[in-house]
Amino acid sequence: MPSEVSLAGAHDDREPKLEELKQELAEAREQQAATAEILRVISSSPDLQRVFAEIAASAARLCDAYDAGIFQVEGDLLRQATHHGSISFPDTLPLTREVSPGRAVLDRRTVHIADLQAEADDFPDGSVRARHLGFRTILNVPLIRAGDAMGVISIRRTDVRPFTDRQVDLLKTFADQAVIAIENTRLFEAEQASRRGLQESLEYQTAISDVLNVISRSPNDLQPVFDIIAQSASRLCGGEYSIVTRYDGLLVHLVAQHNPRPGTAQITASLYPLPAEPTASPTSRAIATISVVHVPDVELEDLSPASLELYRRIAARAILAVPMVHKGRPIGAVSVSRASPGPFFTPSD
Repeated sequence: MPSEVSLAGAHDDREPKLEELKQELAEAREQQAATAEILRVISSSPDLQRVFAEIAASAARLCDAYDAGIFQVEGDLLRQATHHGSISFPDTLPLTREVSPGRAVLDRRTVHIADLQAEADDFPDGSVRARHLGFRTILNVPLIRAGDAMGVISIRRTDVRPFTDRQVDLLKTFADQAVIAIENTRLFEAEQASRRGLQESLEYQTAISDVLNVISRSPNDLQPVFDIIAQSASRLCGGEYSIVTRYDGLLVHLVAQHNPRPGTAQITASLYPLPAEPTASPTSRAIATISVVHVPDVELEDLSPASLELYRRIAARAILAVPMVHKGRPIGAVSVSRASPGPFFTPSD
């Protein structure tokens, strides 16, 4: 009979351990599911905000935190990228060692504080913020890529209850995933920029080819050449309307228009010929100064009253004029315009 009592006691000892193992297994499965979902979102979407939101929500839930926030380095600040939870986080934090997220970034290490409100000597600024916002425990893990800290993920509790080693390791995993998401977005944007650059290059080469083809077909007729130049300039330079002008050394003459607004072709034609004076028009200024003239808003330009009234009538607010130069001398200009104010952009923009 004593042996039976001993076996019963051993069985009772195994019960708590079995429950602990079951609990650990359930937590591990939940963590794996969360990390797998984050990786799925990263692979399926270039939307960094969506990925950050998923990471913050998972970090707060699985680390038993009241909230989670992800910040990215922006100059001498940490700017909030996302936040999940009931404790408020400011939009920006100073990138200093006086706040624990800033110290984690600057020191490139995990900063775990059991009670930030009691750490006024070591974290004067952070301690004041903790008392103001009503939290105590905070865990900060920097986002490190190639040795550089690009941000931080922080989780907090309103009571004094440090995070476990397992929770610290889990937050490091989430930090690694945030870095993967940032790098994935960077590569995606670089690829898109490369594609846009290639497409623009192809469009420019096609436009040049079109002009050369017209020149070869009409060696003695300049009008088709001027027409295709006006058309190509409007399409490739983001303009709604374009003109080509020639300069004979005294006056500027209109030789081509593309896509004039209804009823405005004759109004534009009536302005020419005109002298190549800087105040006459942006086109004349380009010819007179032999330089590109970029006018985001004609209403803000020093133009003659007659020219300003003309641009109002033809609804041209933004104008870009580029001189045609031969052997250092201006021979005309190509100009594009839009009805709405705003700058024209270069391909690199």
